[in-house]
Amino acid sequence: MIGLISATAAGAAARDRLAAAWPDRTRVYDGPVGDAVRAAFAECEQVVCFLATGAVVRLIAPLLGEKASDPGVVCVDEAGRFAVSLVGGHGGGANELAVAVGEVLGAEPVVTTATDAVGLPGLDTLGLPVEGDVAAVSRALLDGEPVVLEAEVPWPLPPLPVAAQGAHTVRVTDRAVEPGGREVVLRPPSLVVGVGASRGVPVEEVLELVEGALREAGLSVRSVSCLTTVDAKAGEPGLVAAAERLGVPLVTYSAEELAAVEVPNPSAAPLAAVGTPSVAEASALVGGGELLVPKRKSTRADGGPARATCAVVRRPVRGRLAIVGIGPGARDLLTPRAKAELRRASVLVGLDQYVDQIRDLLRPGTRILESGLGAEEERARTAVAEARRGHAVALIGSGDAGVYAMASPALAEASDDIDVVGVPGVTAALAAGAVLGAPLGHDHVSISLSDLHTPWEVIERRVRAAAEADLVVTFYNPRSRNRDWQLPRALEILAGHREPATPVGVVRNASRPDESSLLTTLAELDPTTVDMMTVVTVGNTATRAIAGRMVTPRGYRWQETREEQP
Repeated sequence: MIGLISATAAGAAARDRLAAAWPDRTRVYDGPVGDAVRAAFAECEQVVCFLATGAVVRLIAPLLGEKASDPGVVCVDEAGRFAVSLVGGHGGGANELAVAVGEVLGAEPVVTTATDAVGLPGLDTLGLPVEGDVAAVSRALLDGEPVVLEAEVPWPLPPLPVAAQGAHTVRVTDRAVEPGGREVVLRPPSLVVGVGASRGVPVEEVLELVEGALREAGLSVRSVSCLTTVDAKAGEPGLVAAAERLGVPLVTYSAEELAAVEVPNPSAAPLAAVGTPSVAEASALVGGGELLVPKRKSTRADGGPARATCAVVRRPVRGRLAIVGIGPGARDLLTPRAKAELRRASVLVGLDQYVDQIRDLLRPGTRILESGLGAEEERARTAVAEARRGHAVALIGSGDAGVYAMASPALAEASDDIDVVGVPGVTAALAAGAVLGAPLGHDHVSISLSDLHTPWEVIERRVRAAAEADLVVTFYNPRSRNRDWQLPRALEILAGHREPATPVGVVRNASRPDESSLLTTLAELDPTTVDMMTVVTVGNTATRAIAGRMVTPRGYRWQETREEQP
């Protein structure tokens, strides 16, 4: 919950705007400001004060405790010009909150945390348990000193400007090692602990078994991602409580799923009890991986029979592939989600001219793999291969990456061994449509006239079908130096089903500084004015030119009724 506090009428107005925008996330604290701040600080994860910065500093100073537990505090000035991340920039999420508040109120976010200011990810904000001298290593990164990345366990981290040799180290490991001087250890959630249990097993026996197995194997309990078991044990109190104390989920599988997993130590006991010859090893190995600790049994102080078994598996690393549409060219049409993915990726793959459009948004240390026109399949294979190596990869395409762009070839290469995220973008057709008016107001279709990879016979059949179906048609790749007859032929097909006066919109470099547009007709369009940077939109039989804009009626019945009235 986000606490909202104000002292003046102007502050209250801005406060209420934020409360209206986030009704389920905010709570307004009224009454004396000091009492409100104290209450919000104790009860909320984050606080936004619509007060002078100095006043907020004095009010919260006696309340500050631990950096990891204090709420994030954002201060908004009386005029609503700035949203200042004051306390808890990383741990309390104040930096992100300042940006979000700024977007709602039209205020400029002010973030002074050193790593954020220069575009570096904070080592304590990566979502992984972190140990060691975070301050010293972060300072080395900020000062441009060489920092070595030792990834004993590959993991999809954001970009870090690292070197082959240096006095400071970032180590990614699930081993139970103590950080050395000038070293930060990141604990990836790479370990899966499978557990079998008898009815009524105490939580202490389960924890002693699990923690002992990890300790003897030299593994860190902070890298355990989950406990796993069979469905029949999903409600076993000892297992449920053990998972809660470890702070991880309890994941269960059916006996049939577990019976299909090959294990080194099957047993008749679990087969008779729950229908699978293995619970601990099989449940840990469901997703594949390396068996680090084979099945072992718990021990009891009274010498009684073991009531729990466990096995530990290092699961295969899952890289991350974000397929990102960067829009038609204008920076303000690049979505916030796309920007976030570009900054998250440690590897960027893309066409060189598209990389140039967003290069300034990348974080220091991002590895860029760019290539020229005609290398689409190579880029797709490269992006998937980098993700399989455990990297966080962004594969970019113009407009929307799923429309005549990189999503299709990349997903044709990818299998289920990597995580894939799609980030939609504003397409050239939409950007051109906004310039022209509302040409896509009813059913429409996009057709590429490039026959480099698609036979012209197929393209012509699609154009003919769109013409017969009376669909608005947007032509991509309409004409190039070596392909000068396809557009005239496509227009000829459409002319067989539409009047010569049918509106046609021509937009070149939609949304870019040298954007140009023309509203003409099917009969008057000169194909020689069109090139590969142009989108051509041909209306249907209902499309009209109204006040210099291209409009395709939606076709609501109330419109038809109104038009029929005298």
